[in-house]
Amino acid sequence: MIGLRDIRNRINSIASTQKITGAMKMISAAKFHKAHDSLFRYKTYSNKILDILHQISPTINEDEANLSKWFTKPSTLSRIALVVITSNSSLCGAFNQNLIKKIMEDNPPEFGENWGEITEFYCLGKKGDDFFRKKGYNVISKDTDIANNPDYKSSSEFVQMLIRKYLEQKYDAVYVAFNEFKNPAVQTPTIKQILPFVAPVDKIVAPVEQDVIFEPTKEYIMGQLIPLALETFFYEMLLENAVGEHGARMTSMHQATENAIEINKDLKLLYNKARQAAITNEILEIVSGAEALKG
Repeated sequence: MIGLRDIRNRINSIASTQKITGAMKMISAAKFHKAHDSLFRYKTYSNKILDILHQISPTINEDEANLSKWFTKPSTLSRIALVVITSNSSLCGAFNQNLIKKIMEDNPPEFGENWGEITEFYCLGKKGDDFFRKKGYNVISKDTDIANNPDYKSSSEFVQMLIRKYLEQKYDAVYVAFNEFKNPAVQTPTIKQILPFVAPVDKIVAPVEQDVIFEPTKEYIMGQLIPLALETFFYEMLLENAVGEHGARMTSMHQATENAIEINKDLKLLYNKARQAAITNEILEIVSGAEALKG
């Protein structure tokens, strides 16, 4: 039977773990609220960009030579760029595992069966890079800073690089895999196509104006607007992934703290029972010794 000293050591160990997980929960909660505020403020800007796109989209003829490069889907995919946004550290539950599972098992059907051979990976975050390199996939680059501390400048430079390679026909399509934020306990693994350009349709937008006058030209405006929209929507994905990561870690540390409390309760009950049993045995030994002396 486990001794009192061993139970005491386990109680102290669990109590130390509880303090650590509690502190990590508080840190994650502070980071979550800061990141959530940034995302909320940024959505006002991204929604305005989306409003403009939806206002002028009815006037766009995708067959026009200068615009078709943004919208035309290739008949077959021979080279794909997949941007994978994960976290740099663990202790956030199944946050990264769910996204990787989504990529490996539920990737879009247009990827094809040999998608792993034609896909070049851009890993923003250590966890995604570790997995795909270990599995032998073609990882082109790794960036841990942009996933840990998203900023618009670095994000824009990264998107501009992808746009340049797409326009040079080095890629037939560009996709982004990230965790879409729903609430602190729920993050939805998502794979979205950003090139050829597809305007998001899952948001509330302003009423469409049918009569649009382009000045100076439609081609010039779209040539400026589409890259700006891509930079805007990609940065929003980074922010959503960051908010989801902090929410997942906060939830995970809360559950770990609650589990530590329950384990400590059980250990203290076990300790009290063992201590009571030891006291009872000592009393029995004293009584037995006294009876032996009388005899």
